[in-house]
Amino acid sequence: MLRRRITSILSTSLQNGQIYNKPIKIPQPIFTSSLKFQSFGFSQHPISSIAPNGSLIRQFQHYQGMRRAYSLLSLNDLQDNKGARKQKTRKGRGIGSGKGKTAGRGHKGQKARGTHKFGFEGGQTPLRRRLPKRGFKNPFSLTFQPVGLGKIAKLINAGKIDSSELITMKTLKDSAAIGKQIGDGVRLMGRGAEHIQWPIHLEVSRVTARAKAAVEAAGGSVRRVHYNKLGLRALLKPEWFEKKGRLLPRPARPPPKLKEKVDSIGRLPAPTKPIPFAAEEMEAMSGAPA
Repeated sequence: MLRRRITSILSTSLQNGQIYNKPIKIPQPIFTSSLKFQSFGFSQHPISSIAPNGSLIRQFQHYQGMRRAYSLLSLNDLQDNKGARKQKTRKGRGIGSGKGKTAGRGHKGQKARGTHKFGFEGGQTPLRRRLPKRGFKNPFSLTFQPVGLGKIAKLINAGKIDSSELITMKTLKDSAAIGKQIGDGVRLMGRGAEHIQWPIHLEVSRVTARAKAAVEAAGGSVRRVHYNKLGLRALLKPEWFEKKGRLLPRPARPPPKLKEKVDSIGRLPAPTKPIPFAAEEMEAMSGAPA
């Protein structure tokens, strides 16, 4: 704005021929800082003392440069801090760089040609082989995702679970009571058992004694059902089989070691109503008549 006003005054004075006779009144700029317009020498020299060779314009340009120097920050002055950008060293590009030819590696040898693998100790037996192994990983171990009765009661009160229907592991997954990584099934825990005050019916993989007693005391029931890996996928994600154009697999029987830890075979697709415990189920699980 200031530059436009000064340029307009100069051009008007030159056109009217008043630059050699009268001094031009340059408007006082508005600055928030302590800089004064007189500090640049404009008010001390009348226009009549300046030859018509553009010296006033040059003095004005000098003033603009000094004004930029006094500015604290502007968009054209933005730059990185010193040392923020480190120039990449190009090795093997002449002795003038200090990293030419051998590039600081010396002549020949293993360290000049390549690197060794992690943990290599020069040929001696490394530490990871000197120390003995401890323990083992059981390939037959099962991992279950725990869920408490208090969390189920909270979801029922929120309307995300219908207590009048059978609560299966798919119901718990769809209501976000359990995560996506379900492992080998769900274990029902007794945390928050005092919040269960109405009958509910559940089908899970495992259940603790406290949780089972709390559910049965409220008039409900808990069944331990068996699903293998494929059956658990068919229970939780039946749309996967439809997308592949496959039929749902038949429910698998539990292995002999797990017969005492389950009550029945899992049903596919996901059931909606509980069924009473019957001797026919144990007969189907064992494969022999009772």
